[in-house]
Amino acid sequence: MKIDLRSDTVTKPTSAMLNAMMSAEVGDDVYKEDPSVNKLEEKIATMFGMEKALFFPSGSMANQAAIKLHTQPGEQLIADKYAHIYNYEGGGVSFNSGVSCKLLDGNRGMITAAQVEEAVNPPDFYHSPLTSLVSIENTTNKGGGACYELTEIKKIKQVCDRHGLGYHLDGARLWNALVAKGETATEYGAIFDTISVCLSKGLGAPVGSVLIGNAKIMEKAIRVRKVLGGGMRQIGYMAAAGLYAVENNIDRLAQDHKRAREIGAVVAKLPFVKCVEPIETNIIIFSIDGNEQDFIAKMAEKNVHFYGMGQGKLRFVTHLDYTEEMHKYFLEILTML
Repeated sequence: MKIDLRSDTVTKPTSAMLNAMMSAEVGDDVYKEDPSVNKLEEKIATMFGMEKALFFPSGSMANQAAIKLHTQPGEQLIADKYAHIYNYEGGGVSFNSGVSCKLLDGNRGMITAAQVEEAVNPPDFYHSPLTSLVSIENTTNKGGGACYELTEIKKIKQVCDRHGLGYHLDGARLWNALVAKGETATEYGAIFDTISVCLSKGLGAPVGSVLIGNAKIMEKAIRVRKVLGGGMRQIGYMAAAGLYAVENNIDRLAQDHKRAREIGAVVAKLPFVKCVEPIETNIIIFSIDGNEQDFIAKMAEKNVHFYGMGQGKLRFVTHLDYTEEMHKYFLEILTML
């Protein structure tokens, strides 16, 4: 039995999702004539109470497009030092938009309104980059699936409004946060200027993310997507997978969260584990004594696969294809270490 806990992106479409894909009505999306894509975009825009949505092939492209919409070359955005847009998008902030990042030392990937307020460059001091955007991530990937408190998100919005800054949410795993915190998509849509959500992390779709915003800021989104190489043709087959995922796979994320907590409880008792970070959603990050690569190799011999994060940190991620049978077997393996 192979157990793959590297990421929640390793899932494969279920038979029901494949049926939805194969029966999808498609057209040329570059001409906005793909009915399945249009339906997905309309559904997600409505979910968030926002005016317009646009389907992207990847979350990185959706985030990069949002940054481009909010900024001009030479300007600066504010983000946490763990931010996906800085650490895991290939330097796209500088390459695509000519923008620098002011990185803040938050708590598990989460920054506060007070930190943002302090980080805004004075707009009349032309020696420093003009601050134009604040980007936060919920849940935080490198922060171990941590969830922001909605009250703090609203406080950061107030800072953005006072300084005339754009406010973007990298919501690749926002679905996990909504389930874990009992919040709604419309609560987030009322706060942010733009939001990106992923369909292939947690929800089980094979590809795709959606960028949502108000009509004015999204006016040029399709042009930016084209410049980034994201224009697609009969992509409704993929959009149908995303639509199925949104309609069927959100509530079940609670199961991933439960299994993650159960794994964390067992891991915390292992003698070579120094600490397990708080577990709120589907990501377990822990630190060990000893060589992390040796531990990864030892577990690979048992057909259990996961990633090391460096400096003794390791990560497990639960997901749709991690079954109850796998879960019980994995817990048994852990207890025997």
